[in-house]
Amino acid sequence: MKFEAATIKDIAKALGVSTSTVSRALRDSHEISPETKQLVIECAERLNYKPNPIALSLKEKRSRSIGLVVTEIANNFFSQIINGIESIAYDKGYNVIITQTFESYDREVMDVQFLASRGVDGLIISLSTETHDLSHLKALHDRGLPIVFFDRITDEINTHKVIVDNYKGSFEATEHLLQMGAKRIAVISSSEFLSITKDRVAGYKEALKMHGMEPTDELIHYSYYSGMVFSEVEEIINKLFTLKHKPDAILTTSDKITTGVLKTLKRRGIRIPDDVALAGFSNTDIPELLDPPLTIVQQPSREMGEAAVSLLLQMIESKRPIRDFEKRMLSPELQIRASSVVKKKAGKKPSGK
Repeated sequence: MKFEAATIKDIAKALGVSTSTVSRALRDSHEISPETKQLVIECAERLNYKPNPIALSLKEKRSRSIGLVVTEIANNFFSQIINGIESIAYDKGYNVIITQTFESYDREVMDVQFLASRGVDGLIISLSTETHDLSHLKALHDRGLPIVFFDRITDEINTHKVIVDNYKGSFEATEHLLQMGAKRIAVISSSEFLSITKDRVAGYKEALKMHGMEPTDELIHYSYYSGMVFSEVEEIINKLFTLKHKPDAILTTSDKITTGVLKTLKRRGIRIPDDVALAGFSNTDIPELLDPPLTIVQQPSREMGEAAVSLLLQMIESKRPIRDFEKRMLSPELQIRASSVVKKKAGKKPSGK
């Protein structure tokens, strides 16, 4: 049997009154007596009546829903951002429709079109690694849909953006490894086309230069799918540890890459930090429970979500078009643990199969 939700007509029939009376009672109209309002409310609860959101959106010209596009919900970083977004959206009476691209441009286009077709009031998005053509977003922006970018952003669309100080996070992590005595630090980052990658690699390079070292291409590697394809990370580690002069430290710049590096090093029998020190961007909840405890650059992900949705709601609820936009930058935190302690090897070569 097909489920059919209770309607105003059902309430009117049950009480023997007109649908207009029920409608005005539910709107708390002064035209309806308190006694009738109470009867209508009690009947509505008994029938489990809920206002039709589609009908309301047509009437109010708002759906009270927000579209969210992330690369992967299972990623700790994005799941924490979702928590921040939903905490504020829920309090403000908005629902959040979440989609994920898995770093695919085609899926991003499909997700954005799906959300737009559902009449969302605004969109929050972190771009996929494959996204170079922004026409699907520009078209919606030009038609007036409020859009906020976070984490992976673009300068091609003038709107609010929320990011972490990626340069600072990478600089501080690299400088920490240098201060611990590292001489050859490799960096493994996401696709070189992403905004976050450019900033994180720039921070890494600047830290090396500040300490009198010149960055070398053989120690700078990119995972196009940001660690989601494990074989990419595995291949990079294999290349690094077949070099004549192997790295004595590695900086990873995303959750998935950090996890992939840990897995590959363990498979190869390369010990942390005895053979190679490790520091990485990560928002995992258990860095101190790993063996050894992991040094991480932790991003204020929940705060990022709260900032993104707050800026979007300002745009949605503003009576006038917003012309002045901001790029809000949040500060990451370097949490130092045992994995980044560079061991003095006295000529000993790192082990590896």
